[in-house]
Amino acid sequence: MTVHAEDSTGQTNAVTSQAVAGKAKAKADKKIQTSNRTHASKHKRPGKARTAANLGPAYATRPAVMRFADELAARQSLNPQWVRRAIGQATFVPAVVRLMQPPTQPFVKNWAAYRSRFIDATRIDAGVQFWKDNQATLARAEKTYGVPSEIIVGIVGVESIYGRNTGNFRVIDALTTLAFDFPASHPRAAERAAFFKGELEQFLSLQSRMGVDPMLPLGSYAGAMGMPQFLPSSWARFAVDFDGDNKIDLWNSPADVIGSVANYFKAFDWKPGMPTHYPVSFDTAKLDLDALMVPDILPTFSVASFTAKGAVLEGPALEQQGPLALVELLNGPDPASYVAGTENFYAITRYNWSSYYAMAVIELGQAVSKALNK
Repeated sequence: MTVHAEDSTGQTNAVTSQAVAGKAKAKADKKIQTSNRTHASKHKRPGKARTAANLGPAYATRPAVMRFADELAARQSLNPQWVRRAIGQATFVPAVVRLMQPPTQPFVKNWAAYRSRFIDATRIDAGVQFWKDNQATLARAEKTYGVPSEIIVGIVGVESIYGRNTGNFRVIDALTTLAFDFPASHPRAAERAAFFKGELEQFLSLQSRMGVDPMLPLGSYAGAMGMPQFLPSSWARFAVDFDGDNKIDLWNSPADVIGSVANYFKAFDWKPGMPTHYPVSFDTAKLDLDALMVPDILPTFSVASFTAKGAVLEGPALEQQGPLALVELLNGPDPASYVAGTENFYAITRYNWSSYYAMAVIELGQAVSKALNK
């Protein structure tokens, strides 16, 4: 699944990629992603939770929701009263519904404008400090998982500005609202509501196992949490205890964050040593742009078939062994930008199904590395 969107703070949030792995198309409208937390009282709070004035009624008054709570408890072997109390105390959040509404006006994609929101002095400076503070851990993650430090640093910077902006919605409220009141105007409302029911189930299962009060964690309007903005399902699959303290803390343990992001990419077939993309130009005499764009960002073409359709590669790109995709980045009224994306470019889009997001991650990581090594 995966949709790309931006929240009201300007940060991105990602929908878990596992529901879309293997699909070829990579264009959509909103973004979410995955995680959980350890002992909530120790976690940084990016801001106050939404106040009662911003909230609707509690879900305990909805019989269908309480039936779901009982079914969830049975499926996960949880205390039914604990589950009923947790979901019943969750409150409807109108802002969450508003943020999930499809756009009312046509959206003009503009890579230059998008890039400027993430490749800025604030993120670069914070990224340099994050890299300096965690240099040995980043190197260990690269050795363990094969994922470069630049990519990990880019992800954490784009997602939360290295922990500065991890969201101020109560996760139980956000997930319950999206599970039972997902906006009907959305073209995939039923599918999205079912997805968030699954995330709510994962969230409560994780909180119960860890003995954490489910009313405490804060996250994005989509329930994404911590520095890497993980949703509960991705937490369950990819989060790792990389600092060895027998718990996973994606709020306050940079080591756990670094290891978990690297593990995520390894799970989505990151190829150690492979570039993410190459420059590309076109031979207009034989260019078949429509054919090159059919697979979207799914790497499909060999170097030979890529160039036969009018794409021009140079240098190391001509030695690329894996498949390539033509990645198009629109620039509003100006000419589009293009790169030849590899399997590693595609792997980044499994975190957020957007080529613009992937390029922002790549270029932020490069900018931080350059600033670090001045």
